[in-house]
Amino acid sequence: MNILLVRPDGIGDEILSIPVATELRRQMPNARLSFLSSDYAAPVLKNHPDIDEVLTITKKERMGELVSLFRNNVDTAIFLKPFRRLITAAWIARVPYRVGTGYRWYSCLLNKRVYEHRSDFSRHESEYNVRLLKGLGLSPGNVTPPILVITPEERAWAQDYLEGRKSSRILIHPGGYSSRPWKFSHFRDTVLRLTGEGYEVLLSGSKAEHDIFVSETGVESFPEGVRNLMGKLSLRQLMAVIKECDVVVSLATGPMHIAAALGIPTVSIFDPRRSNSPVRWKPIGRGIILRPDVPTCERCDYDKCVYRDCMDRISVETVIEKIKQVLSAAHPVEVKSCGSRRSRSYYKKGRGY
Repeated sequence: MNILLVRPDGIGDEILSIPVATELRRQMPNARLSFLSSDYAAPVLKNHPDIDEVLTITKKERMGELVSLFRNNVDTAIFLKPFRRLITAAWIARVPYRVGTGYRWYSCLLNKRVYEHRSDFSRHESEYNVRLLKGLGLSPGNVTPPILVITPEERAWAQDYLEGRKSSRILIHPGGYSSRPWKFSHFRDTVLRLTGEGYEVLLSGSKAEHDIFVSETGVESFPEGVRNLMGKLSLRQLMAVIKECDVVVSLATGPMHIAAALGIPTVSIFDPRRSNSPVRWKPIGRGIILRPDVPTCERCDYDKCVYRDCMDRISVETVIEKIKQVLSAAHPVEVKSCGSRRSRSYYKKGRGY
C-alpha cells in the first residue's frame, strides 16, 4: 500500500505529524510512506527512517496539478489537517482510501472519517494525529516522540562552524509568528545578562526577524560571547547548530519542536490564548514552559484586554533562572505560571512530556 500523509504546514505542525509515520511503520511495515509537505518545512523531514519520500507543494498549484499528484500511485491519503482543496483533489483523483476528520462540510469527500473534535484542546496534537489511523481500522498505541535526523556530515559542519565549545551554549530564537511575542527588548536583555555571566549565546531567526530585532532594540552588534546567526542559516544548518547546543529558548514556534525532536532541552514561552495551549502544543521533550499567570483567553484583544501586559509578566530574571535550572541537571519538566507560585509537573520517570 502506498500511503500519503498530507500536512503541508509549519515546521512544528509537521514535526508533530511524524509519530503517525512511526506508528504506520510499526503496524504496516511493508507500506510505502510518503509525506506531502510545504516546501518551507520539508527539510526537517529529510533522512527520517519512517518516511520513504517527501513531496512538496507551494499552495499556489492549480487544481489540475493537485489532482495529478494524488493520481500518482496513491492508495491512501491521510489528511492530518483538513485542507479543503487537497481533499477535493484526492476525491477527484479517486484515491481509494481518503482519511480525515468528519466534522467539516467537505468531509463528505472523505470515505474514512474519524469523528473527533480537536477544538476541545484536551489532547496533544501528536495524539490527535495518530488517532486518525482509526480511520484505517488500526488501533494506534501510545505516541512515539518524534525524532529528527542529522547526518554525520551536517554535525561535523556545525562543530566546525561553531569553532568549539568554551562554556554552556544557549540558542535564543526571538522570532515566531504563531505566538504572541515576548518583547525583543526582553530577549536582548536576556542575551546580555547571559553573556555577562560567561555563557555562549547564539541568536537564530530569519533575515526579516533580524531586521525587526535591530529596529526595535537598536542593537546592531553584540559583545564577545554572542554569535548573531539570524538570516545566515538554512533550515538544515539551523537543525545542526541546535544539535550542538545545551538549551534552546524560544516562543512556541518551530525551533522549539526542532530542539525537542533532537533531544535538546527547551525553555519555551507560551502566550495565554487557548489556541496556543501547552496541552496541545508543548514540545515532546525535556524542558520548562513559561506561561503568564492570567486567565486563558479565546482570542487576543490586545490593548482592549485588561491583561494586555500578559507577556511582560514573564520577566527576564525568570527566564534566566529557568535556563540555569535546565543547564544544572536533570529536572522535572514543568509548566510555570509566571506571577504566581503555582506550577504543575508533566515529567514522569525521565520521559519528559
